[in-house]
Amino acid sequence: MEGDGNHTSVAMFILLGLSDEKELQLILFPVFLGIYLVTLIWNLGLIILIRINSNLHTPMYLFLSSLSFIDICCSTSISPRMLSDFVGDAKTISFMACATQYFVISCMSLAECCLLATMAYDRYVAISSPLQYSAIMVPGRCWKLIAVTYGTGFLSSLVETVPCFHLFYCGPNIIQHFFCDVPQVITLSCSNPFICQLTVFLVAISLGLGSLRFILLSYGFIAASILKISSDKGSAKAFNTCASHLATVILYYGTALSVYMHPGSGHSMKHKVLSIFYIIFVPMLNPLIYSLRNKVIKEALKRVIKRSPPILKK
Repeated sequence: MEGDGNHTSVAMFILLGLSDEKELQLILFPVFLGIYLVTLIWNLGLIILIRINSNLHTPMYLFLSSLSFIDICCSTSISPRMLSDFVGDAKTISFMACATQYFVISCMSLAECCLLATMAYDRYVAISSPLQYSAIMVPGRCWKLIAVTYGTGFLSSLVETVPCFHLFYCGPNIIQHFFCDVPQVITLSCSNPFICQLTVFLVAISLGLGSLRFILLSYGFIAASILKISSDKGSAKAFNTCASHLATVILYYGTALSVYMHPGSGHSMKHKVLSIFYIIFVPMLNPLIYSLRNKVIKEALKRVIKRSPPILKK
């Protein structure tokens, strides 16, 4: 990027992070390092468990392993950079690295929205048409849905990222956040950000809120199907199959909407804390939410432990 007149283009941004107090940063470093390691271990462990256990080769667990992969990518795009800023003096990030970081975060976040909608559809078919479930959710169709999920996230993120990072940035270059989030980045632009803002808004409305509407509609049909089940035991079983997914939806959309429905408060500590929750904590909690109430996963884990070498059991 080249400047006009006496202006020079910005080659680096400075991320202010969560706090400028060195003592607090040294306290936060082991906390977020532990969270990141737990996120990696739990999500990778869940992917491997689903992969090696034939009882988990069903659409529900295929989508769940895809969710774990998205969570790993989302967390990895933020945490290593944030951890290095906690212990390092220079908090600079290159222009290209900033654009890449936002692209990955946006891609994975939008893909997660689509995947959660796909998982809601899977639960709807399982409860509303249990006899036709195997015929409808065949492996080929499931893989196509996953491919569409990632493809939609990739293209939508590209549509967002390219115009926003093609704006002219001539200074200041201080981002009051712990990662390159577009609502904060474009406030530093020396050119008109209207097209970029409009693009981000349209993507958020069409994919973010669009997938949420689809999820709510699916659960409306699921609730209607559950009410038709005569036995209490059958109703409870049907509800339990949706409980984990519903908890994930509430956590993810609840915090994400709290962050992006008030973009003007992007510099506040409350905004940063909510961003941490949905980008850092939710990826760590997702495998735990799906594992605690899932008997199939618990039994699969027990079988793996029994077959493992004695040193692993200790």
